[in-house]
Amino acid sequence: MEKIVFVTHNKGKIESAKRILKDVDLEIFEYDLDEPRSDDIAYISKTKVLKGFNLVKKPCISLDCGFWIDELNGFPKAFVNFALETIGIEGILKLMEGISNRACRFTECLSYYDGEYLHQFMGSHEGTLAKNLRGNDSNQKWSDLWYIFIPAGYTKTLAEMSEEERKNRKKIASTDAFLEFANWYNIEKNASILQRKR
Repeated sequence: MEKIVFVTHNKGKIESAKRILKDVDLEIFEYDLDEPRSDDIAYISKTKVLKGFNLVKKPCISLDCGFWIDELNGFPKAFVNFALETIGIEGILKLMEGISNRACRFTECLSYYDGEYLHQFMGSHEGTLAKNLRGNDSNQKWSDLWYIFIPAGYTKTLAEMSEEERKNRKKIASTDAFLEFANWYNIEKNASILQRKR
């Protein structure tokens, strides 16, 4: 199967892709794709992967993420960058002052397009919101939300965890879009190899 290009400028997503998609012949094309204004991450991911394919003319993947806070009716949803650029992490924490229900989740959609077929893979990571910023910077960080997101089953934010802890943590109430894609892709690759041998 052909090399797959991941078109993104997000260093954290690149690190995750390299780690999880180690069995995929992956090429990184660092480019900041424009995003449509929408709260539908599947639509945003689809739009970005089609733009990516038009740019590199090879099979592509694109990953888009959202962040949902139950008590804020889902805010900021797919508008994470806008929320962080305007009110910032401190603003999000201020909106949650005095609120005991701190349930939240990252959602993600990975889109794969080979020039003919589009496949999409959804992921979700449940957790709770810390009451203040906690942790250290990391090249694996996708977003500043890592400083306030505590994965389900843990008491530390993602930013407080060591690289080893993040790598080996049990993903409770969690589905990873990269893994969903990797499993599908390996099945497709093996089927393609078998077909060529016949």
